[in-house]
Amino acid sequence: MSAGHAVVTGAASGLGAAIVADLAEHGWDVTGVDLQAALLTEVLDRTAETWGVTTTAIAGDLADPDFAAGFVTTAWKRRAVDGLVNAAGIYPAIPFLEIDAARWNRVQAVNVVAPLLATQQLARLAVAAGTSPAIVNIASGAATRARPGTAHYSTSKAALVMLTKASAIELAPAGIRVNAVAPGFFAVDSAVNPVTDEYLALLSQTVLPGPAQPRFIGSAVRFLLGADAAWISGDTIAVDGGSSAGTRSLPQHWAAPTELQSGTTPEN
Repeated sequence: MSAGHAVVTGAASGLGAAIVADLAEHGWDVTGVDLQAALLTEVLDRTAETWGVTTTAIAGDLADPDFAAGFVTTAWKRRAVDGLVNAAGIYPAIPFLEIDAARWNRVQAVNVVAPLLATQQLARLAVAAGTSPAIVNIASGAATRARPGTAHYSTSKAALVMLTKASAIELAPAGIRVNAVAPGFFAVDSAVNPVTDEYLALLSQTVLPGPAQPRFIGSAVRFLLGADAAWISGDTIAVDGGSSAGTRSLPQHWAAPTELQSGTTPEN
């Protein structure tokens, strides 16, 4: 028996593909959405064969508002949607002074506007059908911690966190829960958002010993979609190896307390 029907954006690679694999392993049928049509079909076919679930591919550009507003309807016509995971995101590292309006707008369109439109459409369909699906947005630690080259990306993820809260409040009367997962840095095979070895080495310095495994994100998403999270909405769960708590990479300020810190006045 199927655990439910989930729609996952960004399903062809990266964390989106990891989320698809985790859901399928635990009995979810999955509709995957991605711009990479051939790779998406390959990933979903392999998933269906491995786990014996039903998978469907919907290819398109999430920066297109008509597509972003319509893919949920396409998936719903095949089967009512029990969970939506807005995992697609783009991160073109661009220095602040080089960001132009077109680049800024595309990042916002994929990372924020598409989740907005998809969530709205799922809510409309669910209310009409009398169902209460759950929604999970994939945010980022970058929402609260900027880095060079991320002004557009960090802004989009901060907006996504607030969109999660706002939509959770307004959709609560319909029993629709909306939450977010904020990953730290995960090294995943993604042609969409490649990283350098230097970047990987720096961001792999997490509080908990690594390496981070993409399945950690999949299990968090699955929890938020399921009945065990029935009393959680509007929240953002950090899955970052403790990085949001602080860092272990800096030395202790002083080897021992100074006299003044101990309340002792030094003699002249």
